[in-house]
Amino acid sequence: MKDHAAKAKRKGLAGRFTLAVMLLALAGCTTLSKPTATNQEAPLRDSSQANLTSLSEIIEAHPNDPQAYNMRGTVYGEAGRTEQALADFNKAIGLDPNYAQAYANRALIYRKTGRLELALADDNKALAIDASYAPAYLGRGIVNREQGRKNQALDDFNKAIALRSDNAEAYYNRGLLYQSERQHALAIDDFSTALGIANQNVDAYVARALSYLAIGDNKSAAQDLDGAVQSDPLNLRAWTSRGLAYERLGQKDKAAGSYAKALNINDKYQPAKDGFARVGGRIGQSYPTF
Repeated sequence: MKDHAAKAKRKGLAGRFTLAVMLLALAGCTTLSKPTATNQEAPLRDSSQANLTSLSEIIEAHPNDPQAYNMRGTVYGEAGRTEQALADFNKAIGLDPNYAQAYANRALIYRKTGRLELALADDNKALAIDASYAPAYLGRGIVNREQGRKNQALDDFNKAIALRSDNAEAYYNRGLLYQSERQHALAIDDFSTALGIANQNVDAYVARALSYLAIGDNKSAAQDLDGAVQSDPLNLRAWTSRGLAYERLGQKDKAAGSYAKALNINDKYQPAKDGFARVGGRIGQSYPTF
């Protein structure tokens, strides 16, 4: 009973902090020029530091609380401080070897740093402890997809969705799997469901737009990419894909503006360079983006 109560308490806590991110405003026209630095990430850093300070104070007061280490580890992970995140998850697991969430969170860090076999082992361990822990199915599904085990990945995504029907990430990742198999109708359905749950998911808008482009629905693709670049003005893939959508719609100036935006972010990005040349773009000339 005691172990069950502790597990229920842990599962009831949020595993992540929502961090506010300030977005840059879009200009009306674009001239291809050299990229400029911004302070876009400053609010994210400030918010992360405030959370870290609070959690470190909790850990100082309660040095044997695995939950506190797990929570601080998630904030370190969100801030890109992966080795510190791993140290905290290791500590949480050392204090409580049956902490499924800590294994799944450590797996996420391993996945982000390319250590897929370690990620797979941790997701499997989390599921051995708690066979109904949806995030571990999602994480294992991503590893299976990336390692080419598509049937196993589909099974994992289906299980994650069955356990949590509001899991936007599971729909999004299953959509990517369908997209890789050129099952674009199924992919669009999953991306749409993901966006219905979390409508600020820029990656899902871009992914759905790519499936729209694949089936020739260029207008829908352009609409998705309009929203994507407004939400994430530094998204290289979104600007380049938007250029392609407007190129196919015959709006070459707007396409050139989108390709120019992409090249202002990364002037060596070949798909944007090719697109800009294809629509007759000229360096130094201003083009409309909207």
